[in-house]
Amino acid sequence: MTAVSAQETVSPVRFDGNELRASIDALRKQRNAVILAHYYQDPEIQDIADFIGDSLDLSRKAANTEADVIVFCGVHFMAETAKILSPEKTVLIPDIDAGCTLADDCPAEEFAAFRDQHPDHFVVSYINCTAAVKAQSDLICTSSNAVDLVNQLPSDRPILFAPDRNLGRWVQRQSGRELTFWPGRCLVHETFSEEALLKLKILHQDAEVIAHPECQEHLLELADFIGSTSKLLEHSETSDANSFIVLTEPGILHQMIQRMPNKTFYEVPGIDGCSCNACPYMRLNTLEKLLQCLIDLEPAIEMEESIRLRALKPMQKMLAMSN
Repeated sequence: MTAVSAQETVSPVRFDGNELRASIDALRKQRNAVILAHYYQDPEIQDIADFIGDSLDLSRKAANTEADVIVFCGVHFMAETAKILSPEKTVLIPDIDAGCTLADDCPAEEFAAFRDQHPDHFVVSYINCTAAVKAQSDLICTSSNAVDLVNQLPSDRPILFAPDRNLGRWVQRQSGRELTFWPGRCLVHETFSEEALLKLKILHQDAEVIAHPECQEHLLELADFIGSTSKLLEHSETSDANSFIVLTEPGILHQMIQRMPNKTFYEVPGIDGCSCNACPYMRLNTLEKLLQCLIDLEPAIEMEESIRLRALKPMQKMLAMSN
């Protein structure tokens, strides 16, 4: 590999697999960088990461390192979350176009107008939203803690839940609280085929159906266990079942198979048998782009300090209520 200075930008790199991984390792040390990979990334990215997990967990782990650079292999709102928690660090994302249909489904200006229609509501926003929406929220939640946090809120205070309506409906059902929903949805979790799921249940009658709460309600009714991505992984480890039908983005199956090679995991195809259950935005990140962003120190996440501080406040409230 040709030596490259910190200021120098070069044309896209092209290496074979072993050389590519070795180059990433060398530059990771040179940059004092930590590489984060969400569970939905391609296996080759998960295998080279320093930490693998859900978005908030990854951002908190990175904040607690001495790294100067965070490379977030995930989608844009996740890298924003890392920047909110680590403003002094350079936060990179391998492909700046790695967005999120759920976050994009809740534009900040439209959300502000929606909030103005419900001025007495306490705003709880799922962490899968932009920094600009976090900044308009009273409390941030994850799919793991949403029910517990809602249960802690005063019973006489109306709640506006954003941006995922499917997660909101599940929280409403679990908590017994009446919620007002922003009508957002995750494209990936809305594409699973009920017909395909039922066929898999018939073919594999001993398999447990495990589902992410972002799935549609009629699919959750067919699940044996519902939880966040990390909870699905934990459950599959501790369950007595030997096979699982997995209703979430199939990237998590890589970790499941690695940790439990003696168990069997089935992904559920999308509508019409398509592979649209794989998030196309997550898959924009590649090892080549990961190396290139370490060379260029771009694309970097930037945000106004006023927005960062306003977005940080409801996240800190979440962490305080979770302890």
